[in-house]
Amino acid sequence: MIRRRIPDRLRTRTGAAVAVVVLLLVVAGVVAIARSGSPTIRTSSQMITGTPEGSTPVQLDTTLYLPETTPAPAVLLAHGFGGTKQSVASVARSLAGRGYVVLTWTARGFGRSGGLIHLDAPAYEVHDASLLVSWLQQRPQVDRNRIAVAGASYGGGLALLLAGTDPRIKAVAADITWNDLGHALFPNNAGTSPGVFKKLWAGYLFSGGFGNLGSGSLGSLGGLGGAGGQGGPGPDAAPAGGATTGSLECGRFAPAICAGYQQAAQTGTPDASLLALLHASSPATVLDRIKAPTLVSQGEQDSLFPLSEADANARGIAANGTPVKVVWRAGGHDDPSTDMNVGQVATWFDDVFAGRVQGTQPFQLTTQRGAVQTSTGRRREQLLQAPGYPGIDGTAQPSIRVTLAGGPQTIAAPAGGNPAAINAVPGLGGILDQAQGLGIGVAQLSGVPGQTAVFVSPAVPRAVTIAGSTTVQLRVTAHKAGDAVLFAGLRDVGPGGVVLPSNLVAPIRVPSMRAGETRTVTVHLPTVVRPVPAGDRLALSVGTTDLAFQSPGDPRTYTVALAGGSAAAVSVPTTDAKVIRTGHPLVWLLVGALVALVCLLVVAFELRRRRRIVKPDASLREVPVAINGLVKEYAGGYRAVDGISFQVQRGQVVGLLGPNGAGKTTALRVLVGLITPTEGTVHVFGEPVLPGAPVLARLGAFIEGPGFLPHLSGRDNLRLYWAATGRPDEDADFETALAIAGLGSSVDRKVKTYSHGMKQRLGIAQAMLGLPELLVLDEPTNGLDPPQIAEMREVMQSYAQTGRTVVVSSHLLAEVEQTCTHVVVMHKGQVVAAGPTAEIAGAGGLQLDVADPHAAAAVLAEAGIEVELVPARRALEDVFLGLIGGEE
Repeated sequence: MIRRRIPDRLRTRTGAAVAVVVLLLVVAGVVAIARSGSPTIRTSSQMITGTPEGSTPVQLDTTLYLPETTPAPAVLLAHGFGGTKQSVASVARSLAGRGYVVLTWTARGFGRSGGLIHLDAPAYEVHDASLLVSWLQQRPQVDRNRIAVAGASYGGGLALLLAGTDPRIKAVAADITWNDLGHALFPNNAGTSPGVFKKLWAGYLFSGGFGNLGSGSLGSLGGLGGAGGQGGPGPDAAPAGGATTGSLECGRFAPAICAGYQQAAQTGTPDASLLALLHASSPATVLDRIKAPTLVSQGEQDSLFPLSEADANARGIAANGTPVKVVWRAGGHDDPSTDMNVGQVATWFDDVFAGRVQGTQPFQLTTQRGAVQTSTGRRREQLLQAPGYPGIDGTAQPSIRVTLAGGPQTIAAPAGGNPAAINAVPGLGGILDQAQGLGIGVAQLSGVPGQTAVFVSPAVPRAVTIAGSTTVQLRVTAHKAGDAVLFAGLRDVGPGGVVLPSNLVAPIRVPSMRAGETRTVTVHLPTVVRPVPAGDRLALSVGTTDLAFQSPGDPRTYTVALAGGSAAAVSVPTTDAKVIRTGHPLVWLLVGALVALVCLLVVAFELRRRRRIVKPDASLREVPVAINGLVKEYAGGYRAVDGISFQVQRGQVVGLLGPNGAGKTTALRVLVGLITPTEGTVHVFGEPVLPGAPVLARLGAFIEGPGFLPHLSGRDNLRLYWAATGRPDEDADFETALAIAGLGSSVDRKVKTYSHGMKQRLGIAQAMLGLPELLVLDEPTNGLDPPQIAEMREVMQSYAQTGRTVVVSSHLLAEVEQTCTHVVVMHKGQVVAAGPTAEIAGAGGLQLDVADPHAAAAVLAEAGIEVELVPARRALEDVFLGLIGGEE
């Protein structure tokens, strides 16, 4: 017998494959055993009446999970932002398997539930939850005196707000949520004034309210069981609960929330009305009224709601004498791989309802030590526990003193904050952290060249675990008047490189500085958990930019120094908690390759983004619109617009025609910067169109219906809109716009009293504010009566005669033929005809017009020619139907 020696590498691969197969068989066996003894859980789904939107009824989509034995205590289980009740279905089954009746529901404004999104407002989402408590108490399967509430992120905020307003709640579990929503989205770690706009997170959250208006939302941001939940709206996303009206500008957000976000996105700072709305939706307002024992867990990898938000919640509840247990867990919004511990939630509720929760509760935190393990894709985790919660500032826990050294340093902030340092990236912080552990450098000590001041300590004499927030004092000198905006972080400098713990920085806004002025500011650095080996050094970095935040638009420079001179001693909080468990989370097979793949994808995305940068075209400076090869592709490969090209010249009124689904509105949304194209270019007056591009100030738009604040008058809505542009009132030409609207005295009535046609006219007036050089109107005559349509025709024609340009989409072919100088016909995402209206209409054949048809008929009859009078053919309509093949 001939024996062949198996190569070592093949034996290694074979062994790994066998190990994987064995592991899968073991898992399958465990699952089979678990299923064989799993309890029977019954479910029922129903629509339950919620809080009305004004006078419009609202229904909430719910599912009730019943355990084997009832009556039993009940849990209201809330999902994360952008999700539905399906996002927490597996958690509900787990709790029901532990003997709890569980009620899940889709929050108002999402999925099949009715209503609009008010961001956990007491009068809406919180009142909805109270109505659900009442519904639960009427069920015979529920122990009406033992009702708990649980949720993560959006659901966690709701849980705390409900517990502070409804005394029927007897136990609470709130995970990765906020204390003050205004501070969370506009943090200022150097004061209490409105801080620096967390633009990336705010933008992602805002897009989560569009799930039912387009191709889907981001998914569940903070579903119980992870920041990613279990997907987006899913198959139950079709609204069915009434009062679901939204708009492309606002999605299903309540108008006041939408207006506040848009104002903040444009200016970078919140106005008083937005701060009031965010404050009302904050647990900070009700902490002193929470009597139910509360489990507060927070993710250590979380740039949306960091550990400081949990600290404020825990302190506020405990100050009232209510038992609070605090857990700092692995994961968070930036690393959804480690979910909220459902078993821990169930055990907490068990203990509360059994009367075992009294007085001070132990504090738990998780540390990750060493490099990322290629076998698991994570660092070795340790669970530590201390007798009580020490807080984050080091006053009730051990600390080390380190001396930071470095002289004054002058740093620059580029215009618009670009290029920007990349620290926390929403949803990717955990991957970036793992990449650093694998030796893939992400965080660098100096950040972007010229933008970062650095102050470094000597080597740490012994290994410590940082667990809290370090406070430092800085002297900041502004060389230009205005707000100073900076970002500070504490970094670990070791043999393996420079690591920014959890990729977190503290945003700092020093308001209203004069040129040459110097101020001393106290900065609270991010709360982090970081094991620091002996011999490593700590470095304080102060930068001028961060990708996740909005920076001032104009360039400026600052000089940053330590308040104590060239050296300053600071106290760094540590922990004396004891290790109670060491181990790994669930094995991530091939996660090393996955991390590398993700990094490659990030690089590829960045390269593609850079290739997508479109340069100005000087040859098109006098061309209002130039579209070339425009493609917009959505998920699943569907192309709403497929390679269209056309130009619009000054003084033209161009009609965009096409049946439903032709791609007209998508093309217009790209033109006005609402969405970005997949391929191709769009230039307006030679400048590339991107969201927020300066050239958009020369354009006025009315796209798919108006969105106004209903409690304000038409006039006030116009003034508020114009104020948001930051341009002087005298440039608005309000009187011309109001004359165009033709609302008369109704312009001073509240918009909620307007008919659809009145709102339509007000929307057109809004688009014409400032008399923009390019006016883009999508179906502007919807809701107008014939005389108003005729007036609108005259408005567009006279507007173009001044040298300005109008692009209008419409399904009223006769109006387009009478109004537009040029026509672009679209079908199935492509341009099938374009040119002057007369030429396009004439393409269907010739037609003879005479002054007196009856006299002409008599003459022809005398000549022996048979005559039959027929109505004049509608040439454009016939040509249009011919171009699209008669499908519409």
